[in-house]
Amino acid sequence: MKTIIIYLITHCILFSLDLREVIDLNGWKNLQQKPVKIEWREFQGFPISKAEIVLKHDIDLIATVIQDLNSYPKIFKRVTKTRQIEKDIAQIILDMPFPFSGRDYIIRYQMEESKEKRVFSFSSVDFPNIELESDHVRLPNAAGVWILKSTKNNQTKVTYAWNGELLGNFPDFGLERAWITQGTEVLNWLDESLSN
Repeated sequence: MKTIIIYLITHCILFSLDLREVIDLNGWKNLQQKPVKIEWREFQGFPISKAEIVLKHDIDLIATVIQDLNSYPKIFKRVTKTRQIEKDIAQIILDMPFPFSGRDYIIRYQMEESKEKRVFSFSSVDFPNIELESDHVRLPNAAGVWILKSTKNNQTKVTYAWNGELLGNFPDFGLERAWITQGTEVLNWLDESLSN
């Protein structure tokens, strides 16, 4: 039993998708310039999407909101439920537009902080005992990162990057449109929440 646990922990650490350095990658394909800049590229065999915008909000306020996973259903309208499993592990359940099944993922997350930068990263972990809701697809390779950088006049450059793989019954030809929609919605909903 001990050997199995060590194997599972090692497997999660060695093979989870880490997007913390994604901002330094070149070769992005532009999908949209405004109102939110959206780009994508392949990284370690996965389609990675990136959304960027400068928000007129303080970096610490934005970081506080992003770290509060329990408030995601109030902020991000496609998130129907979050569930804290362990201190740094959570389940996120998403609604998808008809006729597509919902999605869920189980992630381990962490926050790194410096004077003018905050990095909130997450990647999938395997929790086979966590129930998958009916009509949902689990995303076993989910990963993402929020990178916040202070700019002048108390503004913050927000970069959100994520594994754009949707699996299930979602057609490949619709992925770019889905990435544009997701990146735009997520950053606009974040801005609306911070403005209220």
